[in-house]
Amino acid sequence: MNQEIAHIALVVKDYDEAIQFYTQKLHFTLIEDTQLSETKRWVLVKPTGNGHCCLLLAKAANELQESRVGNQTGGRVFLFLYTDDFYRDYQNLIDHKISIVREPTVEEYGTVAE
Repeated sequence: MNQEIAHIALVVKDYDEAIQFYTQKLHFTLIEDTQLSETKRWVLVKPTGNGHCCLLLAKAANELQESRVGNQTGGRVFLFLYTDDFYRDYQNLIDHKISIVREPTVEEYGTVAE
């Protein structure tokens, strides 16, 4: 059996704000932005590189979903991103004023920051 994850849904407050964050600050690529209805779009972004998995940016449609924006994993790390230059990308986060709550540390599985 050959399987891989295609998309991971991420609930966001606003499509355009989320697209700007991922493409301008994290340098992800906008793969698709298709209007499905007056209120719903199919928006896929992915990091540069050869992976196939995309984030599906899904606009919160009710109060319960809105309450999860920014805390969809209950305080756990949401995304582990491989990079060819950790400190370049870490500096990019700082340059874009993205909050870092834990300075870089070297773990058995790689260098990480939160």
